[in-house]
Amino acid sequence: MTYRVCHVNKKTGVTYVYECVATWNKEKNQSRNKQVCIGKLDPVSGKFIPSKRLNPKQAAARDPTVTATAEVVGPSMILDAITDRIGLGSLLRSCFPQEHHQILEMAYYLASQGGPLSHCGTWCKSHAHFIGESLTSQRISEILNSISIDKKQTFLHAWMNKILEDDYLCYDITSISSYSDLNEYIKYGHNRDLEKLPQLNLALLLGQNKGLPVYFQRHPGNITDVTTLHNHLKTFKALEIKALHYVLDKGFYSQKNVDDLFASRDKFILSVPLNNKWVQAAIDDIYTTIQGPQGYKKIDNEILYAHSRIYSWGPKKRRCYLHIYYNAHIRAAAIDQFNEELLVYKEELESGKLIREHQEAYNAFFVTKTTPKRGMKVAYNTEAVNQYVNRYLGFQVILTNSVKDAVQAIQIYRDKDAVEKGFDDLKNQLDMKRLRMHSSATVDGRLFVQFIALICMSALRKEMRKSDLIKRYTVRELLQEMETLTKVKYSGKYGHILTEVTKSQREILNCLNIELPSKT
Repeated sequence: MTYRVCHVNKKTGVTYVYECVATWNKEKNQSRNKQVCIGKLDPVSGKFIPSKRLNPKQAAARDPTVTATAEVVGPSMILDAITDRIGLGSLLRSCFPQEHHQILEMAYYLASQGGPLSHCGTWCKSHAHFIGESLTSQRISEILNSISIDKKQTFLHAWMNKILEDDYLCYDITSISSYSDLNEYIKYGHNRDLEKLPQLNLALLLGQNKGLPVYFQRHPGNITDVTTLHNHLKTFKALEIKALHYVLDKGFYSQKNVDDLFASRDKFILSVPLNNKWVQAAIDDIYTTIQGPQGYKKIDNEILYAHSRIYSWGPKKRRCYLHIYYNAHIRAAAIDQFNEELLVYKEELESGKLIREHQEAYNAFFVTKTTPKRGMKVAYNTEAVNQYVNRYLGFQVILTNSVKDAVQAIQIYRDKDAVEKGFDDLKNQLDMKRLRMHSSATVDGRLFVQFIALICMSALRKEMRKSDLIKRYTVRELLQEMETLTKVKYSGKYGHILTEVTKSQREILNCLNIELPSKT
């Protein structure tokens, strides 16, 4: 049993406080008391004054007037260090002087836990944060609506100039479904998740070498991939962004897009669809040589045929390189994908919902007949389909104005999975698979906060790769591992302490070169 007693020093008149511990002595069958002086009483106010030999934690625990609060600091300790290294926090502060703390707070919540932003306020109550106010649902909506187009573009312009330097930029689009019918950007279109819901399209640009998101833009849900690139090139020209180096899949190929890329003096690596006549002619030229050993190369432990040639693009004879690859092992998968595409094209023809970019495929692989009684009947052009499958599937063609070597070009193109990982993070880790907000201003603000959270996660993942932490944790798992690291704050003069750091937490901090703050 523990209790306290007070003794007055008769010489000095000071009242000392002792902590007494009662123990039982089995040998003597008697109770014994052990007294330890833990402080004294102020002669005027009568308040307890802890002994100087006690550390702050001991002193605070023994002071009856002290109150204590606890907050989780582990995840923010990691994210603070990462955002400081890439300069994200200071850039947000300069572009959003009034809202930068709240934006970063919501981004930390999404990166650490994910879920609806309406739950962010509850998360803030138990976690270390920058703000003194409560993030209610109403306050969150106000902040999202305050993120104007001008502020957003100012940030994106500064961010691009800050991190872009000799990097390959992977560009792609995904669809985000929504229940809202009050947003002019929510339209029915080609849903990549195969959901029967209206959507908006989100374009994302990521740096391949740095592994960081660079730029994003939302588009109406019924716009096609190929038409978005032109607007982005105009935007970057208006922002006076220096020449960029794009990595693009075949969904962005069109003659106009290639012309625009040359006109903007940007570099590009672009996969070209095989149904283009000029591509088929190039394959026909080398078709008889693909079985010989002279063209085969080893790329990423894979043996495939590669052929390169100089190609003159358009009336102005723009110089570029055409790289042709053949892989017999992927031919079967290519046949399956082509047949799936044919089914989609046939459904579009039968429903009358035609897509302009598919018109060439309609003309090449289908025969349509219209009669007064039966209406329009759609049939496959079997001869054309068989010729295409037998002659061209298994090939891949890349057009580039920058990379002369075929091996380097295909490696750069294949490394563009960074953008796919970014979309996966946005939709699954950061709760963006479906939008439940209504107004376009609120959705724009939410997309911006998601983009900041994606930067935090991507920067942390890059640091984890350097130290091989990525082999043991995902980003979310690492932040969850830090959840038990807590700061206890005492009232008055006692400051704060950190709870004991576990072995795993200490290893994470060491691998990421993050130092623990002082304990008081």
